[in-house]
Amino acid sequence: MFIMAAAATAAAAVPSWAQGQEKDGKASEYEFTVVKEVPVTSIKNQYRSGTCWCFSALSFVESEILRTKGLEDIDLSEMFVVGKSYHDRAVKYVRLDGKLGFSAGSSFGDVFHVIKDYGIVPQCEMEGLNYGTEKPEHSEMDAVLAAYVEAVAKNPNKKLTPAWIKGYDGIISAYLGEYPQEFEYNGAAYTPESFRDYLGINTDDYVNLTSFTHHPFYEPFVIEVCDNWRWDTAYNLPIDEFMEVMYNAIDKGYSIAWGSDVSEAGFTRNGLATIPDVDEKPGAGSDQEHWVGKDESAKPQQPATSVEKKITQEMRQIAYDNKQTTDDHGMHIYGVAQDQNGNKFFIVKNSWGDAGKYKGVWYASDAFVRYKTLNIVVHKDALPKNIKKKLGIK
Repeated sequence: MFIMAAAATAAAAVPSWAQGQEKDGKASEYEFTVVKEVPVTSIKNQYRSGTCWCFSALSFVESEILRTKGLEDIDLSEMFVVGKSYHDRAVKYVRLDGKLGFSAGSSFGDVFHVIKDYGIVPQCEMEGLNYGTEKPEHSEMDAVLAAYVEAVAKNPNKKLTPAWIKGYDGIISAYLGEYPQEFEYNGAAYTPESFRDYLGINTDDYVNLTSFTHHPFYEPFVIEVCDNWRWDTAYNLPIDEFMEVMYNAIDKGYSIAWGSDVSEAGFTRNGLATIPDVDEKPGAGSDQEHWVGKDESAKPQQPATSVEKKITQEMRQIAYDNKQTTDDHGMHIYGVAQDQNGNKFFIVKNSWGDAGKYKGVWYASDAFVRYKTLNIVVHKDALPKNIKKKLGIK
């Protein structure tokens, strides 16, 4: 369980140096034209919380609801999912005697598990801001929950009491609020489960895809990253077919939940994701500052006329093996655009508010996506028929 109008897979973006020398000493800027885009809901802000996995996956689900039901006012509660996820993770952590990653980070599959097992509620029914701030700030909550489960996992009584999970859930409720048991939406009464069913969310309709060579192609495997604490599997595709899925999805009107490494110098605060040949360490602070730093002026800017690296399957694997590609950030791809040189870019909805030149939207080059994508989630009908058959998906 568990990505517009490009008719064929685009090659890695390699524009010609001759197409644009710098004018007046200033690098030429990108000019984007939309090829095709899928409807999305408004841009949100995860702020000082490590919950990109939830914001991006729910944004993806909201686009699916727009596609199937046309509910333009749909806004799902991220903190309902975060709280339920933290509950499930604690249970598994204690069962494994603390031998499991425990942090704010998680995966797209986690969101689908929560929706399947617990349902979902509108944002207005659970804002998740019971601690006195206007935006999510989770450092204290994350630290308290981690310390709590660590103490429980040590089993100091040599026998767990039935009280520990109640106490743990009480901490979550203190920070995020009580889970709604019943609520009204457009004049009708729902529970979280019946609301999920009303929205038509069938979590079994979604597939997780990746592209690495340390496991066989066309078979599922567990992606070895700490945030995949549920140990969900992903189907493994060669990179060209992986990219074919992404372009086909947008072309057919489906969006993509996108997990990527964003600690690259080419992933800027100004709304661009390209592959310039420079190295830079990430900054710290908010989720955005942690990955791309505070001072954008210190980051080399990639002009629209730069040649990007031509990405190969081997380059992807090396970057994953040597920890240059990690599961940094979840985002939502909803379109394809092209720059003034005809190079394809994916249009990305981020969860950092209206940050950047494009007010919360990023443009990620074909080369960047080929190189730095860890995994994607798409509706199974977004797969080209030949690839669907190879994977044995009906």
